Amino acid sequence: MIKKMLLLVLVLQFTACDTLNQIAGDFLEEGGISNAEVAKGLKQALEFGIIEGAQKLSKENGYYQSPYKILLPAEARKVTDKLQNIPGFSNLEEVILEKINRGAEDAAKKAAPIFKDAITSMTFSDAMNILMGNNDAATNYLNKATYNSLYKEFNPVIVSSLDKFNARDYWADAVNAYNKLPFVDQVNPDLDDHVTTMALVGLFDMIEKKELDIRTNLSARTTDLLRKVFAKQD
Repeated sequence: MIKKMLLLVLVLQFTACDTLNQIAGDFLEEGGISNAEVAKGLKQALEFGIIEGAQKLSKENGYYQSPYKILLPAEARKVTDKLQNIPGFSNLEEVILEKINRGAEDAAKKAAPIFKDAITSMTFSDAMNILMGNNDAATNYLNKATYNSLYKEFNPVIVSSLDKFNARDYWADAVNAYNKLPFVDQVNPDLDDHVTTMALVGLFDMIEKKELDIRTNLSARTTDLLRKVFAKQD
C-alpha cells in the first residue's frame, strides 16, 4: 500500500491534469469507490438536503412559526411602531409578518427544482473537495456557485407569492400612511429584496443542517451509496 502511495505521488508530479484525474479515479476504484460514485453520492446528499429543507419550509408555518421566521427589516419597525395607535394599523406588524412568511412558504414549494438543476454541473474535483472538506463544504459550494442565479429566479416567485397574499399592497398602504405623518423621515424599504434574501438564508440553513447530519450521523445515510461515499470521510 505504501509503495502504491509513493508511486501515485511521483506520477502526480509529472502528469498533465487530465491524466491526474484518471489516475485519481483508478486509485479510488481500487479502494472500492469510483469517480462516478463519489460525484453521484455528493449530489444525492445535496438533493436530500434540498428536498427536505424545501418541504419543511413550504408547509404552513414552515417559516412563520419556526426559527426561520422572516422578520421586518429594522427600518420597517419605524413604520409599525409609529402606526400602532392609528385605526386600521394597530396590528400592522403581525399582519405583515404573517403575510410575508406565507409568501416565503409558498415560494419554497418551487425551490427544490431550482437547486437541483444548479448542482448538475458539479465536477469530480468539486465532489472530492466537498467530501474531504469541512462539515459545511457542500452547502458553501452551493451557496458560492449558485446564489446570484438562484436569487434572480427566486425573487419573481417571492414577488408573485407576496402579491398572492396582498403583502406588498398592504405594506404600501402602511408606508404611505406613515409618510403622511408630520416630522417623519420618508421610508420606502424594499420588501421584495428583504423577503427573498431571508427566505434563501433559511433554505440554505436547512440544507447545511442536513449536510451536517449526513456527515456525522450514520443513520442519516439512508442509501447504500451515501453510506459508501461518506465512509470515505469518516
